[in-house]
Amino acid sequence: MDEGAVDAADATQPVTSLVESVFREEHGRLLASLVSRFGDLDLAEEVASEALEAALVHWPADGVPKRPGAWLLTTARRKAVDRLRRDHAYAARLAVLQVEADRAAPAPPPDAGGGSELPDERLQLFFTCAHPALSAEARSALMLRCLAGLTTPEVARAFLVPPATMAQRIVRAKKKIRQARIPFRVPGADELPERLEGVLQVIYSLFTEGYTASSGPRLQRPGLAEEAIRLARILHRLLPAEREATGLLALMLLIHARRDARTGPDGELVLLEDQDRGRWDHPLIAEGLALVPVALTGGPPGRYGVQAAIAALHDEATDLAATDWPQIVALYDVLLALDPSPVVAVNRAAAVAMRDGPDAGLALLDALADEPLLRGYHPYPAARADLLHRLGRLSEAAAAYRQALDLAGTEPERAHLRHRLQAVESETCRPQVGRPPRPDSTGGA
Repeated sequence: MDEGAVDAADATQPVTSLVESVFREEHGRLLASLVSRFGDLDLAEEVASEALEAALVHWPADGVPKRPGAWLLTTARRKAVDRLRRDHAYAARLAVLQVEADRAAPAPPPDAGGGSELPDERLQLFFTCAHPALSAEARSALMLRCLAGLTTPEVARAFLVPPATMAQRIVRAKKKIRQARIPFRVPGADELPERLEGVLQVIYSLFTEGYTASSGPRLQRPGLAEEAIRLARILHRLLPAEREATGLLALMLLIHARRDARTGPDGELVLLEDQDRGRWDHPLIAEGLALVPVALTGGPPGRYGVQAAIAALHDEATDLAATDWPQIVALYDVLLALDPSPVVAVNRAAAVAMRDGPDAGLALLDALADEPLLRGYHPYPAARADLLHRLGRLSEAAAAYRQALDLAGTEPERAHLRHRLQAVESETCRPQVGRPPRPDSTGGA
């Protein structure tokens, strides 16, 4: 093999496992290179899978290549060329698509691949998978399938749907890409800010579902959160000058660092004030903290960078009392100007309650009572319930806990709210000064 080989017997893991690991790591780059060359996502996926099958046959016998990604790309390209030679009509259609893509493509950006062994067209694939012509569900599914390298059953598990349903969803998304002639390219300078926001939003949506699941028996889905972080790392490497890409990565690292402390031995919810901070991932925190100044320097702040700064203040504090609540409120003021959403307002009210007392926080929450977007958002009544409880307004607190309990999606959240409700109803739990309402993922549990 012209890529060179390493004796498979020297590997520290079985070759089959190594092949799968390499394929998962190289999948996004491999697929992007193939789509860039041949212009068809279906063909790229098929020959990439065939290259994996070839590796499972050849690597155990011949040794693992020194550059396994290059071996997979070379093999997949040969298989694609062989297939196109057999199907002239298919080749002609791909040629037309490639001409259209070349005409639509702007001048290529400076190389951001960091000298990797394969051409790195993943940035183009990011924007193709996150094109606004696709539905939100389709964008997230394609991100996981094409860039994270998850199988269709794995993507289906991520979205809690049957594999057949997810397979149909992915097929429809790829058909949409073909029919709408969605170009495989990085947007021009005039389009990039708007389109990049869509890419970041898809990645963050994947992360938030992993950080706090929307439903099910478990609070967290760490594998999904880790895949989102992996995508964010790739995007940050490809667009190092984009401060919001840096801010998103910092935000997710700082939040994910608390994952082990967020649940107890039986999977129960542990709030921020009760977490054992010794169980936080401090190397991950250090990595996130180093990125925050980069995200906030060189221009007006973005919403991911500001959220990362809020998460950093939580992670730097030794305990709840030592948290810099005035600074957190000031950052929420900035965030609210950038993203004037009721969810941000709820979290700002929680921080104000910690700075100025429960009466001040409750007044801000009550002012949001008519917001339509909060009607199905269980942290809102849960936050009100906690503040009412601290103020000794037990009957009102019980009513708010019941409302939150009706809306909560995961069993750990429901169990936590049931416990709080039972405590209020039995009047065995007295108001505790300093206990905050439950903030969301920008700095909470």
